[in-house]
Amino acid sequence: MDWNHYRFRSLWVLPAPVPAVYEALERVEDYPRWWPQVREVARLGETSGVIRFRSLLPFDLTSTLRERRRDPGAGVLEVTLSGDMEGWARWTLAAQGSGTLARYEQEVDVRKPLLRWLAVPGRPVLRANHTLMMRAGARGLAAHLQAV
Repeated sequence: MDWNHYRFRSLWVLPAPVPAVYEALERVEDYPRWWPQVREVARLGETSGVIRFRSLLPFDLTSTLRERRRDPGAGVLEVTLSGDMEGWARWTLAAQGSGTLARYEQEVDVRKPLLRWLAVPGRPVLRANHTLMMRAGARGLAAHLQAV
C-alpha cells in the first residue's frame, strides 16, 4: 500500500438546479467566499490557477489546478493538481428532484514533505481532516446558492 496515495469521494445534495451549481463550481476564484477552508485562489489564466487551503491541521496545502475537462452538458468539471498534492479532482453533477446531487472524486499523491514523513500515523487524521473540509464546503455552497 502506498501510504501517500489517497482516494476521496463525497456527495453533496444542493438546493439549486444543475446549471446554477455548475456555474458556482466552475468559478474556483469564488470558493473562498463560501468554503472556509479554501483560503486563497489565484488565477494563472483561463484554465489554470493556484489554490491554497487549510482545514483543522496547522498547515496549508497549495496546488496548481489545470483544467482537464469542462463539460456543462454532462455536468462535469475536472482538473489536474500539482504541488503539495498531485493527481486529479472531478465534480459530476446530476439533477435530484428540484436540486442537484454533486459527486466529488479526488485521487492524489501527497508530495508535501512533512505529510510524507508522517504518512502512516497521520493517514487517519488527514482523512478526517478532508471529511470535515468537505462537510463545510457542502454547507457553504448550499448557503451561497440560497443567497444568490
